Amino acid sequence: MANRHLARSIAMQVLFEWDFNGCDDKKVPEIIKRDMEEFAPGMEGDDFVRKLVEGALKKRKKIDDVLEKAAPEWPINQIARVDRNVLRVGLYELLFGDRSEVPPKVAINEAIELAKSFGGDSSGRFVNGVLGTVYRELGEPGKDEVGRKKDIKDVSLLPQEQLGGGVVYRVEGDGLLFAMVHDVFGYWTLSKGHLEKNEDVRTGTQRELNEELGLNQLEFEGEIGVNEYIASDPKIGPVRRKVTYFLVETPESKLKLGTSGGLDDIGWFSARELAELKIYPDIRPILEKAINTLQK
Repeated sequence: MANRHLARSIAMQVLFEWDFNGCDDKKVPEIIKRDMEEFAPGMEGDDFVRKLVEGALKKRKKIDDVLEKAAPEWPINQIARVDRNVLRVGLYELLFGDRSEVPPKVAINEAIELAKSFGGDSSGRFVNGVLGTVYRELGEPGKDEVGRKKDIKDVSLLPQEQLGGGVVYRVEGDGLLFAMVHDVFGYWTLSKGHLEKNEDVRTGTQRELNEELGLNQLEFEGEIGVNEYIASDPKIGPVRRKVTYFLVETPESKLKLGTSGGLDDIGWFSARELAELKIYPDIRPILEKAINTLQK
């Protein structure tokens, strides 16, 4: 919708000016009013512009944390000001927007177009890379919307992605602790990742667990379960994802969260503590099976 695209461009320009002039939140209403009069004199209402600007500012810390994790080689103050604020708008819509109103692919594409219009020659590619990284790393939050198989005539024709993950545990005293990672959508989940070219599932899973959890001593005890779902890749659209989970023991206690995008915390939890966490519905059965297996 043309008005939505224009509203996004105004929101980005408001954030740019706010950023350029010292990040003074008190000046935001004045900037919105001035930019609306200058760039959209015929547009009715500024509700969507305000929603984007105020939402991005309210969630600024979370958005900037995700941005730093998704582009660790680019400290946020070194990212071009236009690109930085295009990403703030895009990440706000991607992470906190209404997905029934603005699907993830739309949020990403709109941000890319803003970057191409207002940024430098490489801005579109940079924004696409960052938002694509965040979306691919998150994966699960979009699968409920994309994964409605009734909307896809032949699921078997979709491209398939192979991933590997682990229920990583360690013994502490008479009990067991399980390693979990936390994503920016507010869910605790199991560590997992995409396989690289020519990697078998176990080798790829070991590499991913090492990179994401910072653990080197990993003893694989066998496959514990498989999750399959349909997700949306920002470049190619719907894809089938197959995640093979392994039961893995480690003697190490120190966890170190990797730099991949979309994750913001990591920790060890007992079985009792896991029951109280906000966990994806398709992850709980994997955890329960692992716990039951270990308690036999």
